[in-house]
Amino acid sequence: MKKRIAIFASGSGTNTENIIKYFKKSTFAEVVLVLSNKQEAKVLERAKNLEIDSVYFSKDELFSENGVLKTLTNYKPHLIVLAGFLWKFPDIILREFPNRVINIHPALLPKYGGKGMYGNFVHEAIHKNKEIETGITIHYVNENYDEGAIISQKKISLSENETAATIAEKVHKLEYEWFPKIIEEVLRNG
Repeated sequence: MKKRIAIFASGSGTNTENIIKYFKKSTFAEVVLVLSNKQEAKVLERAKNLEIDSVYFSKDELFSENGVLKTLTNYKPHLIVLAGFLWKFPDIILREFPNRVINIHPALLPKYGGKGMYGNFVHEAIHKNKEIETGITIHYVNENYDEGAIISQKKISLSENETAATIAEKVHKLEYEWFPKIIEEVLRNG
């Protein structure tokens, strides 16, 4: 039986689509569910187009035993992946799926992590501080933003004429290349 992956996302879902397509070719694992806290999020449309079950949920449903947790229990994921999910992840789900929730962050944690540090806010801070490198961090999720154990980091060098937009583009390339591979590694080692 294939390992089952559930993905949480809040936005356009390019990483989610990339992960779904990566595992469509796999005999080892598959994405079985995409969940979003935004009803109009493009990620839900992407999931539907790729024939993956998708669910919109409210904040109350995320923190309720009869909401998202019940849905996850029904789908029995081996791994929960946060791919651009912007809300703090609830303890109620973390307790039910210990060491089975991972996140991707668009910087080299512990730098540029924490509440409010996501997407372009991260890239703009890296640009403003004239960093010479950045990258991605894939880590386990715990009760605090961006503080779970680090699984993998991939780095890229930055030149002095980078903009926040060019930094974002380089980081996205890293995400697309490495996130599905690291998810597969986590599943194989788990």
